[in-house]
Amino acid sequence: MASSTEKEKVTQVPTGLWRHRDFRNLWLGQTSSMFAAHMVAVVFPLLASVSLDASLFEMGLLSAAGYVPYIGVSLFAGVWLDRKPKRAIIVLCDIARALLLLAIPLAWWRDLLSVPTLLVVALLVGSFSVVADVGSASILPALVGRDDLIEGNSKLELSASSASIAGSALGGGIFQLLAGPVSMLINTVLFALSAFFTALIRGERKPGGGHEDAEGTEGTEGGEKPSQSIWRDMAVGVAFVTGHVTVRTLVLTTLVINFFMAIAEPVALVFVTRTLDIPPYTVGLILAASGAGALVGAVIAAPMSRAIPLGRLLILTAAITGIASLLTPLATLVPAPMAVALMIAMYVLDAAMIVVYNINVRSYRSAITPDDMQGRMNAANRMAGMGVMPIGAVLGGLLGTAVGTLPALVLASLGTLTAPLLLACTHVRTVKRVPELEVEPSA
Repeated sequence: MASSTEKEKVTQVPTGLWRHRDFRNLWLGQTSSMFAAHMVAVVFPLLASVSLDASLFEMGLLSAAGYVPYIGVSLFAGVWLDRKPKRAIIVLCDIARALLLLAIPLAWWRDLLSVPTLLVVALLVGSFSVVADVGSASILPALVGRDDLIEGNSKLELSASSASIAGSALGGGIFQLLAGPVSMLINTVLFALSAFFTALIRGERKPGGGHEDAEGTEGTEGGEKPSQSIWRDMAVGVAFVTGHVTVRTLVLTTLVINFFMAIAEPVALVFVTRTLDIPPYTVGLILAASGAGALVGAVIAAPMSRAIPLGRLLILTAAITGIASLLTPLATLVPAPMAVALMIAMYVLDAAMIVVYNINVRSYRSAITPDDMQGRMNAANRMAGMGVMPIGAVLGGLLGTAVGTLPALVLASLGTLTAPLLLACTHVRTVKRVPELEVEPSA
């Protein structure tokens, strides 16, 4: 049971982490990395389409390169991160991404840049990004107390939302301002900055209670982890996620939400541009509302978590996400100006609620996972959540072709609503706040 001091701490306005040196360095590093990642996500397809005249098939391969590492690398990354200091691995990934992106302007200068070269670089950068992504989610509980997880995740999500809006815009602007391949130099610098700030972290707790020392070596507290097969470690990680009833439930509901959102994504663009006949510049405005909604979600996540019990908050945000998605098919029943307003409202509300949901779910999962399982738990979650997205996208295209865009969107929305129903049928609905570590996972 939480002490009165702990309860009082939860009700305070969450501003303390700005005074936490290691968190500040993590935040600065992650913010720089997020901006670079969003800029790269814009510049890579522009390079392929504008500079290299890639075919539609090649563009599809480039898009798929962003998902493949989540399926093939995640579990290995989780084991690696649980065996070694996470700070050093994140720094290594940032340096690797900086050097790989530096290869783009060098290849262009030597007249060697081609679509296959871009695909290889994209796949390698994506692989290091998966490791860094899992590492950044896993290191936070090793730097701050569990009562600070929601505040820390909120601040990181605020950076992610800002990077989504500004990073994407900067990526296109810098590409247009500079010669396309040369624009990669900006991202090289950003990843290098991320490595620099992350390297300044000194207080990472070692699994078992120890710390890294200033040189990045492990402390002596807690003992060494027994050496065993990487496959065995992966199996233990998967067994933890599938065997712990709470973690399993949270991973499953996230998978359900991502799957049905992926089904809706390709159908929605066709629906907006063809069924609603909305012009391209207005479509851009509608899509930009998603970034604005994410920013709102990052700001309101902590206040909502203090005002509403955790279990009810997760059910509420997941339900609002599903209900908000119904505004898209509803837009076909109203005049064009109202349709645009409904679409903007949908993207703002949907993104805001997803961010609030993600921050609280991420904090909840981290709080109930032992330190030496953080990497594997986050890796399994990433693999499951991201791995279903290409499957959902393909099924969305097939479903839209078979039954039409409007029915496909309604079915995807109804599918999303199964996530809050799933949560409501479990013990999660009774959880009041982010709990202390559950030492014995439930069967």
